[in-house]
Amino acid sequence: MSAARDAGNRMFAALAVRNFRLYFFGQLVSVSGTWMQSLAQGWLVYRTTHNSTFMLGIAVALQYVPMLVFGSYGGLVADRNEKRRILYITQSMAGVLALVLGVLVTTHHASVPAIFALALTLGVVNLFDVPTRQSFVQEMVGRDLISNAVSLNSVLMNAGRAVGPAIAGGLIATVGVATCFYINAGSYVFVLTALVLMRSSEFTPLRRVQREKGQLRLGLRYVASTPLLRDVLLCTAVVGTFAFNFTVTLQPLAVKTFHEHGATSFSYLLSAMGCGAVLGGLFVAHRSRPTVSLLVTLAGLFGTFMTVVALSPTVLIATIFMVFTGAASIAFVATANALLQLNSAEQMRGRVMSLYSIAFLGSTPIGATIMGLIIDAFNPRIGLLTGSTLTLASGAWLTMVLRQKAVAAKLALS
Repeated sequence: MSAARDAGNRMFAALAVRNFRLYFFGQLVSVSGTWMQSLAQGWLVYRTTHNSTFMLGIAVALQYVPMLVFGSYGGLVADRNEKRRILYITQSMAGVLALVLGVLVTTHHASVPAIFALALTLGVVNLFDVPTRQSFVQEMVGRDLISNAVSLNSVLMNAGRAVGPAIAGGLIATVGVATCFYINAGSYVFVLTALVLMRSSEFTPLRRVQREKGQLRLGLRYVASTPLLRDVLLCTAVVGTFAFNFTVTLQPLAVKTFHEHGATSFSYLLSAMGCGAVLGGLFVAHRSRPTVSLLVTLAGLFGTFMTVVALSPTVLIATIFMVFTGAASIAFVATANALLQLNSAEQMRGRVMSLYSIAFLGSTPIGATIMGLIIDAFNPRIGLLTGSTLTLASGAWLTMVLRQKAVAAKLALS
């Protein structure tokens, strides 16, 4: 019994920190709203464009174009400024954008160009919000709990993925798509309240960077000259670009492959992935430190389960294996995130995490567009298989790199 209690305490250790606990539960509500909006927006675009996967891919991609182009600048802003102040601004703006989208739908003015414009604007907000939230975690919990906090953060993100789409599917079928946007707008009140209630005296502030020329180039050179950071980022970039496009791939899988024309099956697939992701995040939270070998194993599991989903004969089997896919995928993401945070210099943290955001999120415009084209040209199964194959290949490449380093280390000792 005591061993189980110790394991539980270790798994949820970061929640003992008051500031992080406030952040965690505030985000839990908000993230559920965000995933409601994500499903609702995708469904709106997909139906408005008469089931065009390419246009759906464009809508998803536009949210990440600013991150792809200017992502390093967002990280530099996080390194230079008080992170909680940045989050006040970004979270408020995201709430306003959700409200505007709801009003447009209610007044029948939600044209595809308007949805695209709002998606791009949200992308600008996320340019500053994402690297700030990533690096803000250590300020709340300190270095010793960073791995646990990152994993729990992944758990809450995907608890929202499990809850949000399931609720959204029901709301779209009963009261309409606009309600999802209104609920998401209201959910940001919980985040802002949590930020207000935090105690500044209990933060562990990271060293801020003074404004100087060449700081973006310095961050790039730092990552390029640090093999562990460079290799993890490259692996994450491949997986993020080609595998993490589920809002583009799963909806066509439900509609075109399994002929499920309501929003319910799509929401079940996303919710199943979210449930699995919670389990994957808890697994990583239980471990004291992440390792590159663990990252390789998780890439292999993620690619394998994603392949099974792609080849599933029924929507029920696909939904079941989306649980395993979600578990492996988020364990992979949380491990990569923690590896980067634990192995990067404090004054470089924002820039390193901005590069992570570019690799994992900023690559979405490329991946979403490519997946949309592949699915329109062939079918959703081919799209998913493309992502799973490249995920397995990235894991194999990282294995080869590890072996080469081990051989070099033995030669150096002999």
